[in-house]
Amino acid sequence: MEAEMTSREQLHDLRQRAHNAGIEGNSKMTESQLKDALKRVDKGMDPQTAKQQTKR
Repeated sequence: MEAEMTSREQLHDLRQRAHNAGIEGNSKMTESQLKDALKRVDKGMDPQTAKQQTKR
């Protein structure tokens, strides 16, 4: 049985995914901001635009 990821591991994974998606400087973003920005990028938005709109 696989152990669930801790919230710290989930946050690290989200930050890595954001970095891979081109969202630079995401270290101060919250988990919900990261998820929102990644959703926007998945829909075709520019990574930095997604970051700016998420941080408002």
